[in-house]
Amino acid sequence: MFIDSHCHLNFPDLAKDMDSILANMLTNEVLHALCVSVELASFPQILELAERHNYLYASVGVHPDYELETEPTQAELVRLAQHPKVIAIGETGLDYYRLTGDLEWQRERFRTHIRAARECSKPLIIHTRSAAADTLRIMAEENAGSAGGVMHCFTENLDVARAAIDLGFLISFSGILTFKNATSIKEVAQNIPLEKILIETDSPYLAPVPYRGKTNQPAYVKHVAEEVAKLRNISVEEVGISTSQNFKRLFLK
Repeated sequence: MFIDSHCHLNFPDLAKDMDSILANMLTNEVLHALCVSVELASFPQILELAERHNYLYASVGVHPDYELETEPTQAELVRLAQHPKVIAIGETGLDYYRLTGDLEWQRERFRTHIRAARECSKPLIIHTRSAAADTLRIMAEENAGSAGGVMHCFTENLDVARAAIDLGFLISFSGILTFKNATSIKEVAQNIPLEKILIETDSPYLAPVPYRGKTNQPAYVKHVAEEVAKLRNISVEEVGISTSQNFKRLFLK
């Protein structure tokens, strides 16, 4: 019934117990998961997982926090994205929270990913933190909407969400949505169209209530769905069906 639209199964906290993580995922009706790349060095691990399990998919990209990485070229991203199990470019974007100083390299990396996504006609997975204005500006300047994609682990306000939707993007909610103090994010989940919503874990990070503070895993995405259902006064089944359809429409078209 559910799809985890963003996880990092190759990270050590999950990889060391992969069989039980995957079994628990399927037991909890999480039928697919997208394993997201943060650096090219680990991309082969992600691809191998996706090739081994027909319910897993992969993305290719370099996270904006990875300052010392060799910069990916547009041609390299496009080449790696040709594999049939690679369904997205990213995660990419801007993060001004963890890094300071001259971050022009981050903005140029973001542009490279957008251009690669447009060239290979695969959607973008966008990370933005403390950088909403620049993120939206670059998305508009580079015509990111022609590729489409998702604003993953959304933590901005309703105005930013609506601006991203206007640019052709979906909004994905993580376990943060279940946190008591996530008032502005809850407002977003209540007020944007259901057909623009995805759910994710971003595991092994950001475990939802009642697992907050523990290692997250794809099985827990149902708790995000439950919170969306509660906020919108609809059934969990409706959230699961809709977000799964949204995922397939975006990534598996």
